[in-house]
Amino acid sequence: MWILPVRGKAMVWAITACCCQGFLLLGYDQGVMSGIIGAENQFGHDFGNPDPTAQGLIDIGCAVGSLIVFIWGERIGRKRTIMSGAATMIIGTAILTSSTTRAQLYVGRIVTGIGNGFNSSSIPVYQSETCGGAIRGALVCLNSTITIVGLVIAYWLDYGLSFVSGPIQWRLPIGFQAVFALCLLIQVAVLPDSPRWLLAHGYETEASKVIALLKDHDSVDHPDVVRAKKEIEVSLAQESEGGPFRYRELLHGGPIGNFRRICLCIAVNVMQQFTGSNMINYLAPVVYQNTMGLSRNLSLILGGCTSITYMIASFIPLWTVDRFGRRPLLMISASGLSVCFTLAAILLSIGTRPAAFAATAMVFIFQIFLGIGFLPIPWLYPAEISTTRIRARGSAISSFFNWMCVFAVVQMTPPAIANIDWRVFIIFAVFNACWVPIVYFFFPETRGLELEEIDHIFEKGGITGGVWGSKGGRTTAHMHYPPVEPVEPKSQRHSDDVKMDEERLEQI
Repeated sequence: MWILPVRGKAMVWAITACCCQGFLLLGYDQGVMSGIIGAENQFGHDFGNPDPTAQGLIDIGCAVGSLIVFIWGERIGRKRTIMSGAATMIIGTAILTSSTTRAQLYVGRIVTGIGNGFNSSSIPVYQSETCGGAIRGALVCLNSTITIVGLVIAYWLDYGLSFVSGPIQWRLPIGFQAVFALCLLIQVAVLPDSPRWLLAHGYETEASKVIALLKDHDSVDHPDVVRAKKEIEVSLAQESEGGPFRYRELLHGGPIGNFRRICLCIAVNVMQQFTGSNMINYLAPVVYQNTMGLSRNLSLILGGCTSITYMIASFIPLWTVDRFGRRPLLMISASGLSVCFTLAAILLSIGTRPAAFAATAMVFIFQIFLGIGFLPIPWLYPAEISTTRIRARGSAISSFFNWMCVFAVVQMTPPAIANIDWRVFIIFAVFNACWVPIVYFFFPETRGLELEEIDHIFEKGGITGGVWGSKGGRTTAHMHYPPVEPVEPKSQRHSDDVKMDEERLEQI
């Protein structure tokens, strides 16, 4: 297939633009139903006023999509998985936009959810495997920022069309996501696959060409290209000592620590959902209207303003995640979230209108702390912490738990608000307080490390994998490889010279 004729930083940014497009689609799809469900509008009239818990049904599709990637994603590669996700979302959007019954609506949401599951499982892996350790955090965090841009677009498009009568009020916002899905399909079709996936599946020539493209070199024999390829090959050789992949490898301990890696992948996503983030992101108008006693129109406006605050805060990690690391941002984020929800609960317990407005301010500050850490890092961390051999599966299983927890939170929150009112904030405040020591004791720091260096992150062993007792959670350091001198193509040199070069590379 034709590949975009750019290389170096231009190729990295082309891949980043594609990944951002996928997360823009993800954010838009998450937010588009928030301003439609739960109101006396055309959508409610057409579908019998489905309650907000119906919103959670889409996450079943996302979970199914993640499971499909867990089983087959490694076989078809990162690129084709993303293409499949974009195509699936186009089909799902067509079903949704033409819906005339609630059953068809649910089918369409599940199909688009499956496409989202493909993308959310594969895009962070693709981004992580095609950029360097020094900028990996910022680029993956940029994807999360664009997710909130999609959320903001969806909120305000919903609000603008709420003043329009007729089916266009809901068909246009839902159908508009097909534009993003089509752009994603076109973008990823002209990009190369991950060099790590190519090497893992025997496509050595193609992998060398992709590495040369990413490193901005004309020749696959350039020392930088040879070194990068060799580092990946050595890492893959160590991971593949047991032969072909078997699912029980995910439960292995030892120096590689696959089970510990999988546990961290799952844990960071479960923690993200039980911050209470999706109580706000999915159900912000419902929370403002039912918990704080505000009007529907004001609730919609505040929901849109909340998402804008969230979007602004999501830019902060672009400058901080590679400077301060993943662990500090997660702990600062969790601490701030806990304090915000605690104060919101106290203010709402007072029961006055000024206190309700002050609690609303706490929700806005909550979004700032969420954007600092627990928005971007759960998408970044699983793709980093896993080895190349299990990366696709680790990201997929973490995505599966992410969406199942989203489903659980979105299903439980409306009944919880109806039954215990403002006390629901206390539950999430306690959860957030618990995340701080968990991160401190168990989550190793990955800032600035290449993916092959992260393979060695659990070699210290122990109950915490070496995190407890390591300065800043840093359990491994940069690996220094001896320099590789430029080499000519094998066909142009004497066989003895070729043998000597091969022996030198084996020593590296």
